[in-house]
Order: sequence, then structure tokens, then C-alpha cells
Amino acid sequence: MAEADLDVVIRQIAKAQNKTLMAAVKKRRDQIMARAAKAKDKEARDQFRLIARSTMELGSAAAKRLHNSAQNTADSYLRAMRNAAEEAAAAAKRKPVKKAAKTKET
Repeated sequence: MAEADLDVVIRQIAKAQNKTLMAAVKKRRDQIMARAAKAKDKEARDQFRLIARSTMELGSAAAKRLHNSAQNTADSYLRAMRNAAEEAAAAAKRKPVKKAAKTKET
């Protein structure tokens, strides 16, 4: 039943993408915080910190949306495969098996 494993693959890919996205967001946040540390005045430093916080919040929200979308896709795929298997089983029960006609040999 290799089809059922595809939902697991979808979840694994999403997990890897999520980790990559969060790593990029954290790297970007750290770059902005480094700029804040180098800022000459308090106003610029506060502005950079605000930008870094916003970057982290927006990146986390994007990662959450990506995760939810992948979960929905995997669940939908699994549900569709389950329904298809049930329909195939029901169709097999409804359709009578034709018996081979017996021929008389003389």
C-alpha cells in the first residue's frame, strides 16, 4: 500500500521546508539585531529591534501557514485514498463474478 505512504512523505517534506524557513528567518533576525547593536543612537536601535521582532513574527506566521497547508494536503490525500479503496471494495462486492461456461465434450 505505497499510496498511503505519500501522506507521510508530504508531512516530511513540509517539516524540512519549515525548518529551512525558520532557519532563514532566525538568520535574518540576527542580522537585523547586529545592525541594532551597531546603531549610533537609541531611536535607530529601537527601530531595528522592532524590525527584527516583526521579521520573526511574520516568519513564524508564514511557517505556521506552510505547516497547516501541508497537514491539510496530507490529510486530504489520505482521506481520498481511503475513500477510493472503499469504493473499489464496494464495487467488487456489487459486481458478480462471471463463471466460466461449461462445455460438453463428446
